[in-house]
Amino acid sequence: MVTGMEISPREAEVLGLVGAHLSNAEIAARLCISVRTVESHVSSLLRKLEVPDRRALAQRAPEPAGTGPSHPASVLPAPLTSFVGRVSERAELAEMIKEHRQVTAVGPGGVGKTRLALAVAAEAAGEHSDGVWFVNLVPVTDPGMIATAVAGALGLGEQPGRDMTESVVAALADRHALLVLDNCEQVVDGVALFLERLLATCPRVTVLATSRARLMVPYERVYPVPPLSLAVDGESDAVALFMERAAAVGRPLDPPLRDQIASICERLDGMALAIELAAARYPTLGLDGITAALSHPLRMLTGGSRADERHRSVRAALDWSHALLEPADRALLRRVSVFVAPFTAAAAAEVAGSEEGLVADELARLAEQSLLMVTASPGGTEYRALETIRQYGTERLAEAGELVDARSRHLRWCLAKAAGLAVVRQDWRARFDLVADDLRAALAWAADRPEQRADAYELARHLAELTFTRNLVGESQRRYEQAAELATDPAATASMLRQAAAVAGCRTVGDDMYRLRRAAADAARRSGDTAGAAADLATAATIAFRFSSTFVRLPSLEEALALITEAREPAGDDPAAQAAVALAEAAVLADAFGAAQGPPGNAVPETIARAERAVELARRTGDPLAESAALDALTCAHSWAGDTFATAAMARRRITLLSSLPISPAGTQELIDALGMVTEAGLGAGDLTGARRWARQLADHPSLAEVGHRAPLMVDALAGNVDEVLTGSVRLLDVWRRAGSPARSYLGPAVAAVAMIHGLRDDHEARREWQEILDQLGTPPERTYGYGAIFDAMLLLHHGQTPEALERMAPEPGQVWKWVTWIWHHWYVALRAEAAVLAGSPEARDRLAEARTVVAGNPVAGAMVERAGALLDGDQEALLATGDAFDAAGCRYQSARTMVLAGGDHAERGAAALADLGLAPMAPAPTPMMTPER
Repeated sequence: MVTGMEISPREAEVLGLVGAHLSNAEIAARLCISVRTVESHVSSLLRKLEVPDRRALAQRAPEPAGTGPSHPASVLPAPLTSFVGRVSERAELAEMIKEHRQVTAVGPGGVGKTRLALAVAAEAAGEHSDGVWFVNLVPVTDPGMIATAVAGALGLGEQPGRDMTESVVAALADRHALLVLDNCEQVVDGVALFLERLLATCPRVTVLATSRARLMVPYERVYPVPPLSLAVDGESDAVALFMERAAAVGRPLDPPLRDQIASICERLDGMALAIELAAARYPTLGLDGITAALSHPLRMLTGGSRADERHRSVRAALDWSHALLEPADRALLRRVSVFVAPFTAAAAAEVAGSEEGLVADELARLAEQSLLMVTASPGGTEYRALETIRQYGTERLAEAGELVDARSRHLRWCLAKAAGLAVVRQDWRARFDLVADDLRAALAWAADRPEQRADAYELARHLAELTFTRNLVGESQRRYEQAAELATDPAATASMLRQAAAVAGCRTVGDDMYRLRRAAADAARRSGDTAGAAADLATAATIAFRFSSTFVRLPSLEEALALITEAREPAGDDPAAQAAVALAEAAVLADAFGAAQGPPGNAVPETIARAERAVELARRTGDPLAESAALDALTCAHSWAGDTFATAAMARRRITLLSSLPISPAGTQELIDALGMVTEAGLGAGDLTGARRWARQLADHPSLAEVGHRAPLMVDALAGNVDEVLTGSVRLLDVWRRAGSPARSYLGPAVAAVAMIHGLRDDHEARREWQEILDQLGTPPERTYGYGAIFDAMLLLHHGQTPEALERMAPEPGQVWKWVTWIWHHWYVALRAEAAVLAGSPEARDRLAEARTVVAGNPVAGAMVERAGALLDGDQEALLATGDAFDAAGCRYQSARTMVLAGGDHAERGAAALADLGLAPMAPAPTPMMTPER
């Protein structure tokens, strides 16, 4: 498998999980390692196996022993019993999924749709190079959760700025895969919408669905699942199933009894579930007893279509199987039907209102009669009913007049579980996943019942908090909005809408942030909280400018101004409202954030003054989040003023404010933004060590586990950490492609950084690929004059193209101030001075003098300027001293470059250092014009 390079045991584990199509975050959780460590292993595997991307890597994953040609293992549930017969049906259905994009196996409950679909999917696994995936839709009660269920099966996490459907569609866009959707009937509308989008966008994906009715979607072909054959050339699948299941419970049947068994199976219309229930009764009733039970006048099947009769044959089998139970067992069967996910004996006891010891015995008896399925799990023994039996139990619950009582107990159990999860830390994720579907089902029931509204509100609020912690942020936002609808107090409605807006911020969905904050203002106004309404209106105006890059429909300047005007009077003397209005004025009137709707230039003194006032008012409120938002405005204001060090200081103040706050949607949104700002501000000030630390903290944040962050790539590229750039670029490219290759301009600096590193490595093909990606992201002014000039100039200087570098940085910083004053000001000035010296420009000395003033105090840019000065003066001692400065600052590339520029033996050591970094040799440096000052 490997040519000359050995794969470590840990890499082999990672490779196997990549082959199973787990995401980096899922692999990290499975192996109890960090996401960054997974990235390193993936990058190493790409090099060792000499494959271009993650998909190619997945195809190189080893197969389990004894399998055939290489293909991903199918992700299908392991059946607890053997599959019997259906040779012709399997062949017919298998042929259909080869010829058609979407096939629905249709039939009544109990006919055997799921088992047939699983058997066909398992046989088809080798024909789908990207795997077979199974999604059980039984627990899904909300049509909007279809994509979330599919994403869970695929191992996909949520990505900021996208809903789950987009994530699934992007992940499957070019995959050759089979997706099995089981039990679609209760959410058929949601399935139909999901499939229309999936099939239109993913041409190599085939969907096999099971449902009691067709889905009515484009591409659909329907396969009616027949009952088990009763007699085919002397053989009968129905009889074979009865005999195998009877043998499994300890009573093998003699062949001479086949005719009597055939009669029973015929009476049961060949319905698989009915036959299994009858076989389970064989040890206690015998064949005669089963025949008598089915012949009881009350169980006779008369009238109706054949399909209806089949359905009633399952009902008949369930009826008499139910009638033979002890009363306590009957009661338990109907009460546990409220569970949509596997449950334990302890959970069943709470919902049934009984003792756990008694319930455990009753559950065992129900399992013996095939009315429940039993599985072992890390948390203990779990039980579940097939969906047909669960629906039967629910009907019996209603007939007994116990439905509301049982569901109410289930709701209280869910509330207790949700409250307990809020404080549990160990194995939190697994604990939540075990009960999540029941929490959702209980909420779906309670939300429609006025008498349960208070509990429904509490459960929606809990579920919103839990799904946020679980990084299901799309669902979290929906649950907060649901809680807002369920709240009876307008003040609580306003609170939930604010939380929903904060979650939308974590998702980088500006339109929702804006909409929800305005809705919160309306709710606050209804509650009589005019100051709170004013703060919400002002915050909405701020959002429109502060996060303008995250909007689809961007509010206009006039709209934002109207919100500020509306907020001023009701703000009164309330400190929080006043602070919110002041920040909105800094954002909108002074354009502190450099928004898309703002003017091309800023009146810098006014911007700073308004931002400082916003910070002061926010500090008086004692709210760290309000102060952090205001400091963000002041950080940007100082950057427009060209004060790089003040910018970095403001950014660090935000981190100090936020670092000890508990996890919350608003806190998370603010912290992620602050970490991004402090990383970039540190980079601009030459604090590469701090910038790298903050960048790692940002990339490792749980909410970014699936997508990482672009910041580490910029830091590592400028520091010369080549291996880290190559590793991180694999993830960036994978995430960007899975997102549908969007034209997100904020990715430009990271992409340009990767392109530069490939250029420094003389990997022209890779650089061309990344340049093409950069072109797809657009050519905004910040690329032309800011980061693009920096990375281009560094590459040109490395290759000795000094006139071209000088031309690339021809504009004076003042001419393009807004695009270079942020991170890039000091880098631009320093590189511009170096290019002038190396190109022999007559302006070199003037540029050096100006640059020394600008970058004074910046360890990296300052060393670059001093190096250029030493070259101009021919002072080798001073030149070599700058190498030590670069080493101290953690800038390995510039240190190696210094030695090469020093010439002689130093140049050899510098070339070796560049080679150790993985970079190509520098072109011979031109001899600058030496004109020492007189």
